[in-house]
Amino acid sequence: MHFTTHDQLILLALLGFLAALLIAAPKLRVPYPIFLVLGGLALGFVPGMPTITLPPEVVLVAVLPPLLYLSAYRTSLRDLRANARAIAILAIGLVAATTITVAVVAHAAVDDMSWSAAFALGAVVAPTDPIAATAIMRRLGVPRGLVSIVESESLVNDGTALVLFRVAVVAAVSGQFSLWDVSWRFVWAVAGGVGIGLIVGLLVAETRRRIDNPPVEVTLSLMTGYFAFIPASAVSASGVISVVTAGVYLGWRTPELTSVQSRLQGEALWNIVAFVLNALVFALVGLQLSSILDKLTGRSGWQLTWWAILVTGTVIVTRIVWVPIFAWRNRRKPFTHTFLISWAGMRGAVSLAAALSIPLVTDAGPPFPHRDLIIFLTFSVILGTLVVQGLTLPALIRVLRIEPDTSVEEEDAKARIRAAEAALARLEELTGEEWVRDDTAERMRGLYNFRRTRFSSRFDQESDGAIEEQSQAYQRLRRELLDAERSAVVELGRSGVISGDVANRVRRDLDLEDARLDA
Repeated sequence: MHFTTHDQLILLALLGFLAALLIAAPKLRVPYPIFLVLGGLALGFVPGMPTITLPPEVVLVAVLPPLLYLSAYRTSLRDLRANARAIAILAIGLVAATTITVAVVAHAAVDDMSWSAAFALGAVVAPTDPIAATAIMRRLGVPRGLVSIVESESLVNDGTALVLFRVAVVAAVSGQFSLWDVSWRFVWAVAGGVGIGLIVGLLVAETRRRIDNPPVEVTLSLMTGYFAFIPASAVSASGVISVVTAGVYLGWRTPELTSVQSRLQGEALWNIVAFVLNALVFALVGLQLSSILDKLTGRSGWQLTWWAILVTGTVIVTRIVWVPIFAWRNRRKPFTHTFLISWAGMRGAVSLAAALSIPLVTDAGPPFPHRDLIIFLTFSVILGTLVVQGLTLPALIRVLRIEPDTSVEEEDAKARIRAAEAALARLEELTGEEWVRDDTAERMRGLYNFRRTRFSSRFDQESDGAIEEQSQAYQRLRRELLDAERSAVVELGRSGVISGDVANRVRRDLDLEDARLDA
């Protein structure tokens, strides 16, 4: 492929524009997925901008596996078990309900759309994307349980929706539909996905247990999503469910498999990879509309707008109705929490990638019915839910007066108290050893006793805060001294007294010490 100077300038301008959007998003307090979609949408209509398409395999095969793996890896098994019923009702029941209601509305109102095409559209727009919603909810201190439900739902509903989508596409392409075939495909997709994911998780865990090389371990973690997704898809099982299963399993096993170095390096790399992939995909989603509209000549703008509003409204209303009725029958759950979950159903790049993967023609030879219109309506749902629901979600959280989540801080303090107690108990066991000096043991005993007392004071309603203030003052002084150490090391490196490798290693150790301070 040959790039002309003009192409290179356009690419440079595009990258610069995306960088500007990423910088501006936090300053404007707009979640970056929404900002990137809108920015890409505006950029797509700039005169002279080349047509940029989003190949479905880029999302479904190249981008989706690592992002799913990371989300599953970081998902708490305890939270999944605690919210299993709600997640199942949302990820299976709501996906099926959305598919059916959208299919009924589309078949009745949208240009005489066939049932097979209508069901394909319904399955495409059924799965949610958690990125924008969870970013807002975490930033505003929404209770962790609600965030966990929204995030966990999206891990499972992709698999459910893509199975239904595959069934609808097969029916449209072949002209045949079998309830037995649908049931068998669904059962195999779930069971096969879980089974393959567990096998991959076991194999990767046993491999990593025998390796002590952080770069290799981190590379294996980046590849694990593909190890789970590709074989599952090859045998018509759910690649999504396979990746999620492997991710949850390895997240549970990781503490016993990895060293401190591999965990630190892996966390840093994964944060960057996830951010870049998400930013790229959302920007490409926004750039698609101009090319989509080019294929819909012959239909009036008002007609397309009405269909877009109708389908997007159906998706939103179905969720608003479904969640309060089916998701929670526990009266202790406040309605404000239920409605917040109802409004957090934003769609993303997976839906558009699925729509773009619809075959061009059927087995009989004619074009796939309403393919271009399905892609347009899918984009409309993504744009509508991201912009309307995403931009109004912060205001809704304030109006509903959702109480900030304090459980994280409480659990953090409990964990640190228990860790300090474990260290003190181990210290007492070691005091008889010859290599443990009395003065060293006493210094360690004082350190851990202070740490235990400090975090215990957070549960003492009568505490005057003196211990916390003392700790904050100590940490401020410690950070000033660390800054002085870093400056000295940098100067040694710049003057050539020490090598760059030594300077980087010492500075990294100082940074790790700094990171432990919470002042």
